[in-house]
Amino acid sequence: MQSHVAAHRKPRQRSLGGQTARTAFTLALAGAATATAFDGTGQAEPNLTPSQVKAKVAKLYQEAEEATEKYNGAREKATAAEQRLESLRDQAARKEEKLNTARETLGSMAAAQYRSTGLDPAVQLALSDDPDRYLDGAAFAERAGDRQSAAVTQVRRQLREIEQLRGAARVELTSLKTRQAELRTHKKTVTGKLDAARRLLNRLTAEERSRIGGTTSGGGTASGRASRSSADGRDSLPPAGSATVKAPNSRAADAVSYAYSKLGSPYVWGATGPNAFDCSGLVLASYRSAGVSLPRTTYAQIGAGQRVSRSELLPGDLVFFYSGITHVGLYIGDGQMIHAPNPSAPVRVAPIDEMPFAGATRVV
Repeated sequence: MQSHVAAHRKPRQRSLGGQTARTAFTLALAGAATATAFDGTGQAEPNLTPSQVKAKVAKLYQEAEEATEKYNGAREKATAAEQRLESLRDQAARKEEKLNTARETLGSMAAAQYRSTGLDPAVQLALSDDPDRYLDGAAFAERAGDRQSAAVTQVRRQLREIEQLRGAARVELTSLKTRQAELRTHKKTVTGKLDAARRLLNRLTAEERSRIGGTTSGGGTASGRASRSSADGRDSLPPAGSATVKAPNSRAADAVSYAYSKLGSPYVWGATGPNAFDCSGLVLASYRSAGVSLPRTTYAQIGAGQRVSRSELLPGDLVFFYSGITHVGLYIGDGQMIHAPNPSAPVRVAPIDEMPFAGATRVV
């Protein structure tokens, strides 16, 4: 009754025509333009000051980095699904080879039987190219001799195993396609955010871009500038042995040394070295050089060791930022870290207090 009454209260809809239609169309275009501007991919607003551009670009880079970590996670899962699918297909192929051998043996028996008494229907099913017909057929083993019964049982078991493997492969293929769709979505988000940031920066003069520095994540700090004073960052290397003295173990010291050796390397989203990195890729590569395997994404890396407080930080600890755990750096002591900031800033030294601190993990 209530829905019936509500239906009577619904106002009549009139078709749009003439000036009304043109007005609606104009409003729709305006709304679409506004929505596009809000998601960071539309035309930038006019008359932005350099400081406003800096703030907007910093926000876009943060959003791009969040999408990058999601992309990295989806790519990791897609790679695992692809490997499982390949393994299942290999297993099925090997079992099919064994099945063919078993069926050849059974065929030899059938030929001999046919010459003497005619081909048994059970053997016909076993030699069939239709597994469903074979598996759904009568319980023929009882009608065959002992030797034939054993051969038929073996073929039947192998067929079932192959069908199970094929079923598992179909599941993995579905999973792989889902991950690939996620990859495309996250890639589109990342490239959209980075393109929007590039357009904003291109509106500034070279002098204005220089004045605001790398715009985010250590771009304008003294330590950030120091780490860029040479192309490879070698003038920022720590005193010999200092990382070893301060780091909690040799693995952490090796990771820090690797990160120092990569100062000045470009930021490339999705990269894990050796010549370019994103933030989690740099941390992963640093510990990989020390013989330690870390997860690919910031979300997983924060759980890859023992959580430590900010006051307990030691060189080699992983330091995370933002409420979404979307950025990570490698702590090197004295309130400093080495990290891969964003496409406008290479791998560099920066203070950990320049971004919202979210937590830290010590790799053990």
